[in-house]
Amino acid sequence: MVDVSAKQVSVREATARGDILMSRPTANLIQSGSARKGDVLGVARLAAIQATKHTALLIPLCHAIPVEAVSVTFSWADQPADPTGTDNHNVQPTAVLRCEVSVRTSAKTGVEMEALTAVSVGCLTVYDMVKAVEREMEIQNIHLLQKKGGKSGDFCRT
Repeated sequence: MVDVSAKQVSVREATARGDILMSRPTANLIQSGSARKGDVLGVARLAAIQATKHTALLIPLCHAIPVEAVSVTFSWADQPADPTGTDNHNVQPTAVLRCEVSVRTSAKTGVEMEALTAVSVGCLTVYDMVKAVEREMEIQNIHLLQKKGGKSGDFCRT
């Protein structure tokens, strides 16, 4: 583990994002609140928040950080039926559920891992709650969007 004892405490923020691709019927099930296990997005939101608090238990060399604020949002988008452009008429339109998490703290090290872990767990929770309906869902594109604070400065994905 990196020694951060000499670092100054500062406000640090990080935002991460990830997508879950699924069929339109599965998306409709989630949106209507009819999933057998209950409120999919509500449970996934709580799981993502909880994940920020437990990141240091999951990532061996990650520092335990006091999480001061977490924002979890889910949004929907439709993906074209055939992103390869081969015009395959058998391919069904895909719904994309996007999970975005922002985490803030005042600490000696950043919260990038907390944001990335939260997105991962949020997406995995959605998968778990509707996997009986569709096992072909894909979790994709988990990445850091931005981070602020600390000695290394700010980062913003372009």
